[in-house]
Amino acid sequence: MDVPVYTIEGEEAGAMTIDEQSLGGEVNPALLKQAFVRYHANRRQGSARTRNRSLVEGSTRKLFRQKGTGRARMGMARTPIRRGGGVTFAKTRGREAFRQDMPVKMRRKANRNALLAKLVDGEVKVLQAMDFAEPKTKAFEAMIDALGVDRSCLVAIDPANRNARLSARNVPGVDTLPPAQMTCYELLNHRFLVIARADLEAWLDGPSAGTDKRAKAHARSRTKTAGASS
Repeated sequence: MDVPVYTIEGEEAGAMTIDEQSLGGEVNPALLKQAFVRYHANRRQGSARTRNRSLVEGSTRKLFRQKGTGRARMGMARTPIRRGGGVTFAKTRGREAFRQDMPVKMRRKANRNALLAKLVDGEVKVLQAMDFAEPKTKAFEAMIDALGVDRSCLVAIDPANRNARLSARNVPGVDTLPPAQMTCYELLNHRFLVIARADLEAWLDGPSAGTDKRAKAHARSRTKTAGASS
C-alpha cells in the first residue's frame, strides 16, 4: 500500500510504502471492538458513589404537622421521595474493578489493525517532517487546513519536538500524544491521524511489530539478560 507523504504546506512530496500484511492484511472488526472495549473499560475508576438519607446533610425536623394542613403527611426533607433527598438504594460499596485483560500479541495486532483501518479510509496524513520555526498555533492550524483535516484529529508528536507540541495544544478538536503511545483506542477515537514519516516508521518497526510467537520469547530473553547483567 502506497501512502502519500505531504509537506506542512499540504503539498504531496512522495509516497511511503506500507506492507498491509504486517498490519493484519484486512480489517478485523471483532478484534478492534474487543480491544476498544478493553481500553475503555480500563479507564474507569470504579469510584462512583451516591448518598442515602443518612449521608445527606440537613435537619431531621418534620416539615409540618401530621394533620390539619390538608396536605399529604411528610417527614424530614432528606427522605428519598423529595428532591435533594437521599437515594433509596444508594451505591456505597467499595471500589469496583472494571479492568479487562487481553494478551499482548492481541493488543499489538489490534493497534496495528486500527492503523490499517485508518489507511484504508484515507484518514492518515503522513508528513515529511513536522518542523516549526517557533511555537505558533496559527501555523499549526494552517497545516491542518492544508491537509484537509476537518474533523477530530490525533497528532502523534515526538516529545523532543517542542515547537510542534506547543503549537498544537490549543487547537480545538486536536489531541496530541507521543507516537509510542498510539493505541487502538486513541486511533479509533479520532477521525484523522497526523504523524511524521520518521515517527510512523519507528512505530511500525518498534515493539508493536512483535505480534507472533517469537515476540514473547524475545521479551523473556531480554529480561533474563538484564537480570544476569545486573
